[in-house]
This record gives sequence, C-alpha cells and structure tokens, in this order.
Amino acid sequence: MALGTTAAVALVGLSGHVVEVQAQLAYSVPGFVLVGLPDTALSESRDRVRAAVLSSRIDWPNRKITVNLSPASLPKRGSGFDLAIAVAVLAGSGEIPAAGLDRVVHVGELGLDGRLQPVRGVLPMVAAAVASGFRDVVVPTADVAEASLVPGVRVRGATTLADVVVLHGGTPRSVPDVEPVRPPRVGVEPRAAGDLADVLGQDIPRLALEIAAAGGHHLLFTGPPGAGKTMLASRLPGILPDLTETEAVEVTAVHSVAGTFDPGAGLMTRPPYEDPHHTATAAAVVGGGSGLPRPGAASRAHRGVLFLDEAPEFGQRVLETLRQPLEHGELVIHRAAGAARFPARFQLVLAANPCPCGKAGGKGLGCSCTPMARRRYLGKLSGPLLDRVDLQVHVEAVGKDGMRGAPGESTEVVAARVRAARAATRERLTGTPWTLNAQVPGTWLRERFRGRWAVLRPVDEALDSGLLSLRGADRVLRLAYTVADVGGRGEPTAADVGLALTLRTGRPV
Repeated sequence: MALGTTAAVALVGLSGHVVEVQAQLAYSVPGFVLVGLPDTALSESRDRVRAAVLSSRIDWPNRKITVNLSPASLPKRGSGFDLAIAVAVLAGSGEIPAAGLDRVVHVGELGLDGRLQPVRGVLPMVAAAVASGFRDVVVPTADVAEASLVPGVRVRGATTLADVVVLHGGTPRSVPDVEPVRPPRVGVEPRAAGDLADVLGQDIPRLALEIAAAGGHHLLFTGPPGAGKTMLASRLPGILPDLTETEAVEVTAVHSVAGTFDPGAGLMTRPPYEDPHHTATAAAVVGGGSGLPRPGAASRAHRGVLFLDEAPEFGQRVLETLRQPLEHGELVIHRAAGAARFPARFQLVLAANPCPCGKAGGKGLGCSCTPMARRRYLGKLSGPLLDRVDLQVHVEAVGKDGMRGAPGESTEVVAARVRAARAATRERLTGTPWTLNAQVPGTWLRERFRGRWAVLRPVDEALDSGLLSLRGADRVLRLAYTVADVGGRGEPTAADVGLALTLRTGRPV
C-alpha cells in the first residue's frame, strides 16, 4: 500500500479553503474511488485524470486507488482539483517523489490529452493558500499572471501534466509535444464611459451625481425618456476615485470567480460598472445557480456602480433582494449544497420613467396611462427600498436653451472635487471604522449636531409631517455632511441641510 499527498483549494463563495488531497494505492481489485463530498464535475475527474496520465505516456497504476479530499464535510465543486488528484496518484505510484508535495498547492483542470486548462477563481484560491501558510503553487500557464498578483507566493506554471512530473523531479519516458492552452479573452472590455461634459444642462442632477460620488450615496433618477438619466448614470464611475490596493484585490477576486477578469491587465483598479437588463432574473442580479452559487451583477459591482435602468420594469423579487446588500454590503445566498457569501458594497443608481409611457411629466397632456397603471408602475419601487436610496432627483427634459448652452464641467474637474471631498471625510472619520458619509450611523451624526439643533429645523418639520422616517432623517444628515464636504465646509450649515432635504425628497425647503 502506498500513499501520495498534496493540496488543492475549494472555493465557497469567495472564501477559499485548503483541501488535503490523499491518494491511497492498494494491491487489490483495480478501481478508482473519489470521496470527500465531490460534485458531479469533480466526480468525473476520475476519467479525466486517467486519460491525461495515459496521454502523457505515464504508466497508470493497476491497483485500487482511493482519493480522499479532506475535510470531507466541505462541499467541493468544479474541475480545478484534477491536477492535485493526478499528482497525488502519481506520487503514490512512485512516478513523482512524494517528499514535500504536501506543502505544494496544485490547481488546474486536465484535458484528455494531458494539457492543463485554466480555471476560474485562481486569485482567491491562491490568496487562501498563502493565508494558510502555503508558499508554492502550481497552476496552468494561462493562470500564472493571475496567480502572481498575490504577494508572498512562488508560482510555477505548467502546460501539460508531463511538465508537472518533470517539475517535481519525475522522469517520464518522453514529454508529449502539445501546444499550450490559450483560452479566449474572458475579461469584459471596458466601455467608454464618456465625459460628464457631454451632459447638457441638468445642473441639479449633475450636482446630485457629484454628491453621490463624494459620499457613496445611492441615487434615483426619475424623468421622461431622453432626459439624460442613463447618460448621467454611466458617467458616475468616471468621477469615482481609483480603488485602493485592498479594494482592488477584493474586486478582482469577485471577477475572477465570475469569469469576467482578464489577468493580462493586472488588478482592477477602477470601480466596476454593471447595468443588467430589466429582464434579468434574481439569480443573474444577486447571484445563484445550481449547487454552490456564483456571483451576480450586484457582486460584480462591488466597490463600483450597479445601475438599474427602467427600474420598475425589473421583477419585484429582483428589486427586493437588493435590500440585504444595501443594508449590509454583502450577499448571503443559501443553497442545498451550502451557503456562499459575496461582497456587494456598491452604489445603486436607479432610473425610472414617471409612468409606463413616459409622458406623464409636466402637465402630462400626452400621457395615455390610467391612474391605476401609473400607481402600479411606480409601486414596484417599494417604500422600504426607496427609503434606502439617499438621493431622489427628478430629471427634466432638456429644452432648446440647454441644447445651445455651454457644456458643463468635465469629468476630470468634477473627479478632482470628489477626491478632495472624500479626503475631508476621511480626515473627519479618522479613528472610526467608516470611510464614507453613507456608512456613518445616525447616532454618531446626531451627536455631532448636539447643540446645533436649530440647523435641523427642516428635518424636524419633515419628521413631524410624516415626509421622512427616522431612517430617512439619518440619511438627510449624511447627505448634509457630504454637501458640506463638497463645498469645503467642516460642518453642515442650515443651507446644506436644506439642500440635502431637497435632494432626498424632491421638495424645496
């Protein structure tokens, strides 16, 4: 009886868990058994591994092979365990020296011809291995660039299984001549965001966009078709600051698992932008799928912008599932095979027409919708959802004066003010766990206003009249601080509070 051991990594959501891969070869009736809670794709690795070994001109051990993936209680899925299983079996049969293999992580899918295929989620896998004390990782050549983004790891790439045998000191009779796998580019090409100067007129919506960027606030645009709601939303990522190194690793890990990351471009340093179509399902937006779920658009928008155009056209279930990430900054998706956590701290931007036909603005003379249809249409945006959206701004149609007017400020100019406002916010919040005004709890804000209650008179009146809930009042205070930061003031004035209330409720103070 012989035993070979190496390591692989299982992903549950974005959390990586190092798995010990043990292969026992016994002198008994030949067979191949895989245990340790594998899914269907992983169970099929028995056939892939055997074919890859034979295609690599390496003798297949004619014994009873039992491969255990420990811990056995952890669900394991996908084809990324193929290479580790093959290495463990070959170490047990003596084709590879077994010494030291238990401290090496192997990740990769095997083709029937022995080639190594790239897999999703290499970045969080390697990061989990390093966090567990492993320093040596072997991956397919196509995944070397992505794996090398993790500091403190020695990455070695291989094109074929025979290359891995040679890498570990084995001596195959000959190395088959195969071309390395060159997968198609899976990264999403960055779209041209355009410049904020392209937006004509719309002074108030532009100000709301700047305030949203400076404070990390959620935003709702309502208005007729063609007023510029989509154009404004698409300009928001351009005025957001670059991601920090920690944020870049988080965002890149999500896109690695989702399969939308191009490792050749390095870490993602710009805030992502996701705009799913209104026909998207809940699984497409918040994540899901059979077995263990995958990240959806909300997680891919982590540290960036999630834009829902024609928001009332989305399914009610899709909209309501966004309440959890808006409140907690993460998504927890439960399935029969287990629960997965995905980060989802995004800025939500909603756009909606005033009615199904979109002509109810102004006097509404051209609108053909019944009052019931209007109520049903906007009623899809529930009160609890809208209560979590700080800025709610109406976008009027641009007339001839706006079309012929001078262009507004460019993205570069506005982005500089946003960076300055965020720097002021960070300085004020030094020593706290928060970095943006949108994250600050109401208790802390109200304490800052103690002794200056007169400034909050419009908020008090809105509370008394039922225009604001207590949660809405706290969001007005957050907005007031962002307005002050954009204006270069240390503390909000009565005018700042009034503007914040107007941007929140759409009613002038």
